[in-house]
Amino acid sequence: MRTDKTEVTNKNAGKASGNNNSYNINKQSIGKQTVKFTNPPAIVSRACIVGQMEGEGPLSSFYDQIEPDPTFGMNSWEEGESEMVRRAIQTAISKSGLSKDDIRYILGGDLLGQLIGTTFGVKGFDIPLFGLYGACSTCGEGLSLAAMLVAAGYADNALAVTSSHYGSAEKQFRFPLEYGNQRPLSATWTVTGSGAFVVSSTTDINIMSGYPKISAVTTGKIVDYGVVDNMNMGAIMAPAAADVIYQCLEDLSMKPDDFDKIITGDLGKVGSEILIKLLRDNNVEIGDKHMDCGVEIFDCEKQDTHSGGSGCGCCAVTLAGYILHNVENGTWKKILFVPTGALLSTVSYNEGQTIPGIAHALIIEA
Repeated sequence: MRTDKTEVTNKNAGKASGNNNSYNINKQSIGKQTVKFTNPPAIVSRACIVGQMEGEGPLSSFYDQIEPDPTFGMNSWEEGESEMVRRAIQTAISKSGLSKDDIRYILGGDLLGQLIGTTFGVKGFDIPLFGLYGACSTCGEGLSLAAMLVAAGYADNALAVTSSHYGSAEKQFRFPLEYGNQRPLSATWTVTGSGAFVVSSTTDINIMSGYPKISAVTTGKIVDYGVVDNMNMGAIMAPAAADVIYQCLEDLSMKPDDFDKIITGDLGKVGSEILIKLLRDNNVEIGDKHMDCGVEIFDCEKQDTHSGGSGCGCCAVTLAGYILHNVENGTWKKILFVPTGALLSTVSYNEGQTIPGIAHALIIEA
C-alpha cells in the first residue's frame, strides 16, 4: 500500500468531510498500473463470428456463426470485415436480452487504417463510439475501458468489439494474397473473426450473479526490444506480455498459482516460448499455467498456419467462445487474460523504425 504524501492528504480530506472511509472505498487504483474494482463489472453477453478456416479449426463448436464466404456477402474484404463486426454486435446485444438503446457506449477497433472495419460496422447502431487502436491487444483495451466506464457509473452497459480479417490485413501490412509470397515458420495467420462483449454493472447482485466478472485490469506499457521482422510478431509482443504479467502480479501481490490459466492473445508458438523464458528469468514460472489463443485457434500442422493465429479477432473470438465457456461452467474459476499487440505501421516500418509491442491484462473470475 502506498504511504506517500498524496495518500495521507486524501485520507485527511475524507476525515474533514465527515466520511472516514471515503478514500478507501473510492480508491481502486493499485500499484503502478492496475485497477481493482470494488464492484466488478460482469460480462453478461458475448458473441463470436468467424470465417471458414477458423470454423475448420479445433474450436469450431464454440463460435456463434461460421461464414464460408470470405467477403461475408459484401463486395470486398474490408466491407466483409465491417459486416462481421455488425453481426457480432447484433448477436451480443440479442443474447444479452437488452436493446441497442440500453448500450451507452461502444468501444471498438481493428487493424485497418482509420478503423474502417469498426466504423462502418457500427454506424447503423446509433450508439456513441470510442474508436480504439491497440493492434492485436485491442480486445483487452476495449474490455478494460468498458469495465472502467461501468464501474465508475458512467454507463450501465457498454459493448466492446474488435475484429480482423486475413485478406484485408495481409493486403495492408504485408503482400496482396495474389502475390503468393512464402511465409517463414515464425509467421502467424491473421484470424478472420470478430468478438463482441456486453459489459454491465453489478449493482443488482441478484441479477448479475452467475456471470463472469472483470475483477481487475492492468494497463500495459509500450515495450520495444528493437525487433524489425514483421513476420515474427511473437518476438515483438512477448516482452510486452511479460512486462504486464509481471506488473499485474506485483501490483496485486499475486502468484501464477492464483490462476487456473494465464492466457495470452496471439504470441503463437515462437512468442510463447520467449514469454515463458523472459518471466522465468525474473523468477516467475507460468509454464504449466500458460495458454495462447493463437496456438489454440488453429491446428497448426493440419492447417499449415506455422506459428499459429494472430490479429485482433484471434483472442476476441477465443475469449468469446472457448475461454468464457470454461469460466461459466466452472472449469476455470479465475484466469489472467492478456491480449497482445504489435504496433506495426506501414509508414514507420517503411521508414526503418522498429516495431513496438503492447499488452493488457484482465483478471476474469467465475
